[in-house]
Amino acid sequence: MLSLTLAWNIFTLFIIMAMGFALVKTGIAKPEHSHGVSLLSLYIVSPCMIISAFQVELTDDLRSGFMLSCLAAVIVQASYNLVCFLLKRPLGLTAVERASVTYSNAGNLIIPLVVSLLGSEWVIYCTPFIFVQNAFLWSVGKSTLQGKTTVDWRQIVLSPNMIATYVGGLLFLLQIELPGPLGNAVSSVGSMIGPLAMLLTGLIMGGIKASDLVRFRRLPIPVLLRLVALPLLALGAMKLLLLANLAPDASNILLITLLGAAAPAASTVNQMANIYGNDAGYASIINVVTTLLCIITMPLVVAVYLL
Repeated sequence: MLSLTLAWNIFTLFIIMAMGFALVKTGIAKPEHSHGVSLLSLYIVSPCMIISAFQVELTDDLRSGFMLSCLAAVIVQASYNLVCFLLKRPLGLTAVERASVTYSNAGNLIIPLVVSLLGSEWVIYCTPFIFVQNAFLWSVGKSTLQGKTTVDWRQIVLSPNMIATYVGGLLFLLQIELPGPLGNAVSSVGSMIGPLAMLLTGLIMGGIKASDLVRFRRLPIPVLLRLVALPLLALGAMKLLLLANLAPDASNILLITLLGAAAPAASTVNQMANIYGNDAGYASIINVVTTLLCIITMPLVVAVYLL
């Protein structure tokens, strides 16, 4: 039942993506409009989403569960980066392929899914995965897409999503609640993250021709790694390390981490590739194809986890 509910919610987001696609095909919008939407998502909507997620009451169970989700997120993301590094030469993975395989659409996808599947009170456990992934994405991932071998730590520490995490985490630890109008504004803007990301994907997808899909003959490699191989690796690591014994409600907390690990390629990679001029078309195609296929693969991965 949980797997079917998950598939239904993913399909809902897919319909939103189709709306963005229709805007381009009807001539109302153009694919290049996606650049402005990318900036809006990266610098306003995503930070608001992160701060809003931290606006919950701190309890002992929440503290232990939060630490477990932090540990699981570090294990998953470190493993993904290591595997992609090891496979870079054997599979000839390009910068866009490595970034698309390593980083998932967790920030845009798992929060609406978690709210639908488990309830809004579980959103706090999404933040460790998003935080850890953002740390890697804005350091290793950004340098990869820029073609640099060095990491600009100042840009990482001062990136919008990281600043939002500092602010949200501090408010969480001090148990400071944002005042009514401000809290509502931040929550409302943050809730746009899923639909906005899907609309962005649809806008980019609208500018892709069918012939482009044929041109990218390597597409099955990053798609299979992103949706099948690495999620199963993450699931195996959770089981092998007995993480389910470390906190109350560990099963649901690890399920949330697994949803992030099994999500399609990050739309942020599209946005970064778009901004830094690194084959945004290919990044978009990987994102679109993994988004379409995750309707099947994510419920199957969850079904295996629940066995």
